Amino acid sequence: MDKLLIIDDTRDLLHDVVDTLELEGYDAYGAESGEEGVKLAKLHKPDLIVCDIMMPGMDGFDVLKTLRHDSETSTIPFIFMTAKTGRDDRRMGMNLGADDFITKPFAVDELLESITTQLRKRRDLNHAAEEHVKELRETIVTALPHELRTPLNTIIGFADMLEMEANHLKPDQIIAWAQHIGTAADRLLHLNENYLYYIRLQLALQSEAGIRSFGDQHTLYPHKVIEEYVTRLFSKADRMQDLKVDFQPASCVMIATENLNKVIHELVDNALKFSEVGQPVEIYSAHDDTGYCVVVRDYGRGMTPEEIAQIQLYKQFNRSEYEQQGLGMGLAIVKDIVRLCKGSIHFHSEPDSGLEVNISFKVC
Repeated sequence: MDKLLIIDDTRDLLHDVVDTLELEGYDAYGAESGEEGVKLAKLHKPDLIVCDIMMPGMDGFDVLKTLRHDSETSTIPFIFMTAKTGRDDRRMGMNLGADDFITKPFAVDELLESITTQLRKRRDLNHAAEEHVKELRETIVTALPHELRTPLNTIIGFADMLEMEANHLKPDQIIAWAQHIGTAADRLLHLNENYLYYIRLQLALQSEAGIRSFGDQHTLYPHKVIEEYVTRLFSKADRMQDLKVDFQPASCVMIATENLNKVIHELVDNALKFSEVGQPVEIYSAHDDTGYCVVVRDYGRGMTPEEIAQIQLYKQFNRSEYEQQGLGMGLAIVKDIVRLCKGSIHFHSEPDSGLEVNISFKVC
């Protein structure tokens, strides 16, 4: 049985609405003030809230704002029932996160239809989330063991051969085998770092304080930071000949240097991974009054619109056709960092024509 909380300072109307909803099979209860409504919402976690706007003390806008800032009540469907019909009031309510408005006086059928619609939306969202978790779990079971086993087998295999053949190997062979071990170890380290980074991002997304902690940080002279980091990555990959850059200067952007480097690292790693040696990778930036834009463009196999829409953790594409390193975590991390920094990200690609990622950050 769905639990509904009704908040209205008009006692007779409140009782009528509660009685009507109980007759319709809902578990309905009421609060005669905004303050009482907030307490009951946090205590009982209702499936939906119907609230008046004009109330003494804490009005409906304050109630909604308070509940949206609490992670335990932030997603509860919220319907305003009010005599206020002005466009500004509706806009304010929608900006705060209201799901629907019902104008007083209203017909019972109108209220019931709105409640039914919002509860159905909530169930659909919950179902979609459950399906996503199920898909994620299944993908972890199949992908994670492979991603861990492959570099571990490389490390163990070459270490065993070095131990058994050490007295018979030439120095250049020892160096080559050690390089294989180092590459595999780097892959494991990157996987571990991305796990920790992803967990940190998800924790930040759960609270207003966490979100603010990302948005309040900045980087000075981002073009210098990006150029230095990009040069290091391409040099390590021995693909400096493929790098094409053009960075426009900027004094300050609203993203921490650590997070900016992480974004660049994952985009460059993706571009190098899915393009061949000899294919150019272009990285450039532009700056105007609205933001600082960074573009990473490769000419590898590219992605379909469907694949771009499904970019998320543990999502890989065409693994049967392409040996793919990693768990699809890099681009998911990039999207979350940009989101936390209140920037924007766009992907442009066609199969076999490469991928262009366009990111914009706010300037200080």
